[in-house]
Amino acid sequence: MGPPGGAGVASAAMAAPEYVPTDPLARVRAYRSSPRRPESWVADRPGEITGGQPRGDRFGAPGPDLGFALKIARTFDGRLHLAEGEGHHDVVEGCVAVAMKRASLFGRAPVVHDLAVAFTVWGYLDATPDPELAAVRRRLFEGVGHAAHHYVAQRQVVDAVPDTTLRLGPAQVDEAHAADWRALLDLPA
Repeated sequence: MGPPGGAGVASAAMAAPEYVPTDPLARVRAYRSSPRRPESWVADRPGEITGGQPRGDRFGAPGPDLGFALKIARTFDGRLHLAEGEGHHDVVEGCVAVAMKRASLFGRAPVVHDLAVAFTVWGYLDATPDPELAAVRRRLFEGVGHAAHHYVAQRQVVDAVPDTTLRLGPAQVDEAHAADWRALLDLPA
């Protein structure tokens, strides 16, 4: 059975290549905008987020295109200094989560500076990190690369870096880390 309007003739309501014959008498439909609404749009539908993104335990830090941080993290592979007992996957996943939080604070997708800040705060760009920091991060980062099973642990890594630290520029974080790395972190007891 052929299309309505006869075999080989394209319907006016459907797009077709130029070589398909069309009915020259058919009415051509054109796009038409909806009527203008004089009042502004209001978020009043059920389930609509009002008053900003909710914050709290296990909500994370939503933002645009955050997964791009994983691609950027690969550029740091040759520069990371891991201590004995630290897993590369755990370190990258933990610092990527910190970088995602930093990017979301600025309302944008991640950039290389977000990763630089995250790796610097945790001392992974320092060839000789403080042994105390290495011990703290070894404990905190263990298993965070498996977020499905260790999401709470990953959130502890991210939440240990306060917003005030994340709002600093990479050079400021570098200086502060060299002076006193503890001042950049809010470590659990």
